[in-house]
Amino acid sequence: MNMNYPIDAVITWVDGDDPVHRAKRARYTDGVENVDAEDIGGETRFRSLGEIGWCVASICRFAPFIRNIFVLSDGQDPHLDGVEVVDHSVVARGYEEYLPLFNCNGIETLMWRIPGLAEHFIYFNDDVFLTAPVTPEDFFVGDKTICYAKPFSVAFASLLRALKPKDQLGFKDVMLNSARLLGERKTFLKTHHIPLAQRSDRLAEFFSVNPQAVRSNLSSRFREKHQFSPQQLYYLLARREGTLEVRDLHDALYMKPKNRPGYVAHKLKAFWEAPKARFCCFNSLDLASESDRQLVMDWLDERIGVNPLRKR
Repeated sequence: MNMNYPIDAVITWVDGDDPVHRAKRARYTDGVENVDAEDIGGETRFRSLGEIGWCVASICRFAPFIRNIFVLSDGQDPHLDGVEVVDHSVVARGYEEYLPLFNCNGIETLMWRIPGLAEHFIYFNDDVFLTAPVTPEDFFVGDKTICYAKPFSVAFASLLRALKPKDQLGFKDVMLNSARLLGERKTFLKTHHIPLAQRSDRLAEFFSVNPQAVRSNLSSRFREKHQFSPQQLYYLLARREGTLEVRDLHDALYMKPKNRPGYVAHKLKAFWEAPKARFCCFNSLDLASESDRQLVMDWLDERIGVNPLRKR
C-alpha cells in the first residue's frame, strides 16, 4: 500500500487473576466507594480469558500495514510473538505518585507517551478484534482521522447520568466529561466498542498546555465519575480544527454475554451472517456460562485464527 506515514497499534491489557496484581489492587480498595461495582473496580474489569491472543492475531491477519503492536500493561507480559510490552511505569514517568492505576481512563491519558509510538496509532482494548480486512484509509485519510460515531446530545447525556445509581458509570459518562472539559454544549461523538484511531502529537500538544487535565484523570486509581475519555477529547479537538471525518458504522459486532439462556447462540448466528463485518467486541466474556464461552471461542478461532494462548 502507498502510505505516507507509519501506523502503530496499542493494546491495553491486564491479567486480573495474577496473584501479584490481585494483591496490589486489594491494597488500594479501602475507602473507595462502590469499588466492587462492575463499572468501577469489579472483578470482571480485570479478568482475562486470553482475549488478547485473538486481538493480536486479528491485527496481524487483517491489518498487515500496522508497523508495531504495543501492549501496555502493569508488570505483566502476555508472552505473544510480534508485540512490544510497555510497562505503566514507562508512560507514567513524572507521574509516579499516581501508580498503580486500575482504571482505563487514567492509563489511556498516558498512552501517547509510549516511546517510539507513531504519530498515527490505533487503540484496541484487549477484547476488541478485527474480523475482516481493513486498510489504512479505514482509520486515516491524509491529515484526517476517521471516527465511527454518531452525535449525541450533551443535555440528554447529562439527564441520563443524573438518573443513574452511583455505582453505574457508563462509557457515555466519560465522553460527556470530555465535552464539558472542552466547553462543548451541544454534542459529543458517541463512539463504539471498536478500534479507535488517534494521533499522539495532538494529544501531546493538548496535555502539555493542560497538565491539570492529566492529573485529574490520574487522581483516582479506580474509575470515578469525574474522569474523561482521552479518545473523546481527541475527537472533539480534531472536529474543532477540521481534521476529523465522522463516518457511520453498520458492521460492528458487539456482545456482552452475561449468563442469559440463548443470548450467545442468537448473537453468534447473526455474527455468522455478517462475514464482512470488520470490528468485534466481546465485553466481559467471563460473565458467560462455560458452554457459551466455548461457543464464542470457537467462533473467534474460526473467524480470526487459533488463539496461541489457548494452546498452553
